[in-house]
Amino acid sequence: MYADLNQKVAVITGGSKGIGNAIANRFGQEKMAVVINYNSDPAGAQKAADQVIANGGKAVTVQANVSTEAGNQALLQAALANFGDLDVWVNNAGMEIKSPTHELSLEAWNKVVAIDQTGVFLGSKTALAYFKAHNKKGNIINMSSVHEQIPWPTFASYAAAKGGVKLFTQTIAMEYAKDGIRVNAIGPGAINTPINAEKFADQAQYDQTVAMVPMNRIGTPEEVAAGAAWLASAESSYVTGITLFIDGGMTLYPAFKDGQG
Repeated sequence: MYADLNQKVAVITGGSKGIGNAIANRFGQEKMAVVINYNSDPAGAQKAADQVIANGGKAVTVQANVSTEAGNQALLQAALANFGDLDVWVNNAGMEIKSPTHELSLEAWNKVVAIDQTGVFLGSKTALAYFKAHNKKGNIINMSSVHEQIPWPTFASYAAAKGGVKLFTQTIAMEYAKDGIRVNAIGPGAINTPINAEKFADQAQYDQTVAMVPMNRIGTPEEVAAGAAWLASAESSYVTGITLFIDGGMTLYPAFKDGQG
């Protein structure tokens, strides 16, 4: 769909399943070369890479801990060694831990923040340094959430991390706009991913979630991936510093959708 993406090189963190996998697949359809990062699912990552190649793109898989500088450097070096460049960096890796906040351990808090917020910082830092050193008008896409805007009791670490991603995205978008580097976020709502599979298998929880979505349905990873492709492409060349909510209207105060209040 986006001719300018043909042969561009992308790194996708957390690309072995769910939204990251869908973004990799879509980038393959755009004939891009993709570095697919994974933490503990080599088979999933390889399956994603095989699909990228089947779609007409190129792909390699790399195990790396995105909450470390060494891990992010390994992803950059894989892009350069295999494909010779870097154009797009997608900070997609994420996790969540449910707990009443007064019972949440410091260890659990740090684990979520390390991946969901520090990982975004380190990935962005790695990409920015490369773009600056090579005078490239590169592109960074950070995976946020509707919970950068909507409070989420018992998920304080996740909501705090995503709130941080929002202002981090806006801040570096402003800082590097003069260099032609664009930085945006995507805020998915209720999406049918493996992380939600158990919850959505329960009909009562599924119906409860659908009731919070004005469009009255759960979204797909492919719909999020379509947003990522647009943000990566020149079609969004005048867009930086936004969160693109792909949420069926979940951020629109759905309790009021039928005129209550």
